[in-house]
Amino acid sequence: MAKMITVDPITRIEGHLRIDVEVDRGKVQNSWSSGQMWRGIEKILEGRDPRDAWAFTQRICGVCTTVHAIASVRSVENALGIQVPLNAQLIRNLIIAAHSLHDHIVHFYHLSALDWVDVVSALSGSPARASKLAESLSPWPGNSEKALAAVKEKVKGFVEAGQLGIFTNGYWGHPAMKLSPDVNLLAVAHYLQALDIQRKALQAVAILGSKTPNIQNLTVGGVMNAINLDNQATLNMTKLYQVKSLLEEVNTFVQQVYVPDVCAIGAMYADWTNYGAGVTNYLAVPELPLDTAGTNFAMPGGTIMNADLGSVKPITGFNDPYFKDNVAESIARAWYDGDWQLHPWEEDTVPNYTGFDTEGRYSWVKAPRFQGKPMQVGPLAQVLCAFAQGDEKTAKWATAALDIASSVAGAKLGPGILHSTIGRHAARAIRAAVIGEHAIDHWNLLINNIASGDTEIFTPFEFPRGVIQGVGFHEAPRGVLSHWCVIEDGKIKNYPCVVPSTWNAGPRDAEGQLGPYEASLVGNPIADAEKPLEVLRTIHSFDPCLACAIHTLDPEGNEQATVKVL
Repeated sequence: MAKMITVDPITRIEGHLRIDVEVDRGKVQNSWSSGQMWRGIEKILEGRDPRDAWAFTQRICGVCTTVHAIASVRSVENALGIQVPLNAQLIRNLIIAAHSLHDHIVHFYHLSALDWVDVVSALSGSPARASKLAESLSPWPGNSEKALAAVKEKVKGFVEAGQLGIFTNGYWGHPAMKLSPDVNLLAVAHYLQALDIQRKALQAVAILGSKTPNIQNLTVGGVMNAINLDNQATLNMTKLYQVKSLLEEVNTFVQQVYVPDVCAIGAMYADWTNYGAGVTNYLAVPELPLDTAGTNFAMPGGTIMNADLGSVKPITGFNDPYFKDNVAESIARAWYDGDWQLHPWEEDTVPNYTGFDTEGRYSWVKAPRFQGKPMQVGPLAQVLCAFAQGDEKTAKWATAALDIASSVAGAKLGPGILHSTIGRHAARAIRAAVIGEHAIDHWNLLINNIASGDTEIFTPFEFPRGVIQGVGFHEAPRGVLSHWCVIEDGKIKNYPCVVPSTWNAGPRDAEGQLGPYEASLVGNPIADAEKPLEVLRTIHSFDPCLACAIHTLDPEGNEQATVKVL
């Protein structure tokens, strides 16, 4: 007999997400993804100066601040048809890379690893055996027996004090947990070490962006980082070398800890390469521009249909009509007035809550579509699109990751396993390694460009009379982010944001096509209906940010929703 399970809210994500699944004979047969709170930022921006939009959109989410700032200035620049100086592009690229590294590390270790790692089991682990295993995979100095013994004592102290501290909530002892105590001990150690490493990635963001979160250095037309290598108050060599040192330290952790951990744990959960594929149409946009026009990028983007890497079609730049013309959003099953599927520039977002109805409307999240099809976005999409186009860095790290996983599994594993719950984690680690290498490359490009005598950081412009429109896209840590602005007489007329978690978390459309979250859950096993750990595993693999997809704000301060935390 089928049973309905509701997880509300999904924890260890940004924002508020409800997942309903229909389970029969231990497997998910159907699912519904529901964003539970509404974003009002688009309405707030109407009538404002477009030059201020990047500051407002950073407040969509307290985590995804930088990404909205980048997409926003690119959107207005695209509408104006202006190019930004090369220094500005490269400084932005360094911020993008450092933020991505932080985000990817935090996602695996601090948001999703506890779906796979049994912290309590670590108390039975042997520091000696765990150290020997770790040293067979990586030279990371934090893998010593002494370091692991200290972690074991720390966790033991939590337990003896009557609490697990930051590890209090978790499905410890769940039948779906498969790691040995030694591996669990190693993973807990890396969890704690990652807390320090992610901080260093944010230090790099703060040096270049003046602060974090909510960076202060962007402006439409470039950046506000004055360059003078002899002035202590500007961007100088001391600060630039500090950024490089931080990025190198983070890269070492990514290459020696993050990639091996994800691949080894993934191999130990090899059965999960059979679950979670869902929508296998993939969308990514190019990122890290190498020129002023945004026509040459370090990281390629494109589309892949039906998991066929041979179908890859590139997206070439900010003005590529293949992207600009083919994005639309459906509100057929979302809480808004109307029943339309429209291009973002044409949208009119009017909220209309009617209650949760699996046969009708059930989410504040819209349903984005590309050429009428649901698309999965995120690191998996970006890695697959880059791999399919022969990107050297992606091929190198994808091969390295698969080699590690194959070694642990004792069997040859191919790229096909990436179309899965585990695959999304592996792709995120691969992307972290790739973007970390690009960060050092772009640091060198910036230094060399400044050394040539170029210190330009801003392109002047004026707003024309009449209506102009633009789109700014960004391959954010969670996938394709795009801001679509319509400007009339120098003021914002319309400003829809189509964010990664809208692509992935969106509900059914008018054709009944499931969104990526929903499709990925169908067929997943459920060992214990009272503890639906498997639901969390697949949903967390997307790294949801519902604060971006839907953000509540009431200028009168009235309560908009009540959320019960279980």
